Amino acid sequence: MLTPLGWGTAAASAALYAAGWWLGYPEPAALAVAGLAAVAGALLWTLPGPRLDVGREIAPAKVARGEPAVGVLHVANRGRAVRGLSARDAAGPADVAVGIPRLRRGGRRTVTYTLPTARRGEIAVGPLRLERADPLRLARRVREYGEPRVLLVRPRTVRLPVLPSGRAHHLEGPTSDRSPAGSATFHALREYVVGDELRHIHWKSSARTGTLMVRRLVDASLPTTTVVLEARAAAWPEPDDFELAVDAAASAAAGAASAGFPVRVLTGAGPLAATRGGPDDAEALLDALTAVGTDDGRRSAVDAVRSVRPGGSLVVVTNGDAEMGRIASVRPRFDRVVVLRVRPDGPASAPPGVLAVDVDDLDGLAESWRRAW
Repeated sequence: MLTPLGWGTAAASAALYAAGWWLGYPEPAALAVAGLAAVAGALLWTLPGPRLDVGREIAPAKVARGEPAVGVLHVANRGRAVRGLSARDAAGPADVAVGIPRLRRGGRRTVTYTLPTARRGEIAVGPLRLERADPLRLARRVREYGEPRVLLVRPRTVRLPVLPSGRAHHLEGPTSDRSPAGSATFHALREYVVGDELRHIHWKSSARTGTLMVRRLVDASLPTTTVVLEARAAAWPEPDDFELAVDAAASAAAGAASAGFPVRVLTGAGPLAATRGGPDDAEALLDALTAVGTDDGRRSAVDAVRSVRPGGSLVVVTNGDAEMGRIASVRPRFDRVVVLRVRPDGPASAPPGVLAVDVDDLDGLAESWRRAW
């Protein structure tokens, strides 16, 4: 509660009072009493505080990097009237200034302010901090209001067409998420709707929930798009280049997921996400890529590909030609292999059967991707 100036004033006043009493001089003692009184008055000044109820919303709760997002505070005054307050709301490592207008007793106000979205990640928003200090800055009190919320700043994406795989059944796309064919496999349970086949009802789950539940089946023969992101810190001396790499990986993954195909995303540290061709897969992949960062591992991202099932398309997002040798070794395991080279230093030296696409910016990726086919 006491500031460094307040502690110094209190200590100096106590020492001055002791010296005055010991030497028999009343003037230092009187000055010391004045200093101690100032400290006590400062503590009393900061003691009262507004009684506020603060509710918080974030709109929208998920945005792409650089897109606008706002915080909405619903402030209700449960105590005596307060004049306009200057507060700060935590937004990740930074604070955002928030002006709260005058509130009478029982009054309510809604305050909006812009949240920072320049950096990707999970941004903790809140609590709201009100600071009250005395005029001499000897004491201060910080009060916190409202429960924090989380803003997801996800990678930016551009729409990319799904990769052609070179197999006829790949180009057909998903046939049905309830297909009874032999290639259909169980994916999840959902509530029964009129028209569902009775033989797909899952009776145990229906008895447990009290609602008819049916098995959701998907075509297991659909090709998988494997997206590999180079995440070793040594490969990305420039943080902006890695952010562009994450955006490129997210664009490739979301494009395949939006078309209804299974997708898996890997780094050298291991799997990040895997989907099976559902309507919410693109959202799940973007959420998973929100928190990805560089690591100090020595394992190449392409080395992680050796442990996954072969087939489908492989998209490798890297910063140059350093991984081309490893990519050539896994090329026979996939129908199509594409390397996205983020801001390369020179022309590509791709091995046979591997398509290299240079990515200098995200908008350019969409055009280069379309020209490649």
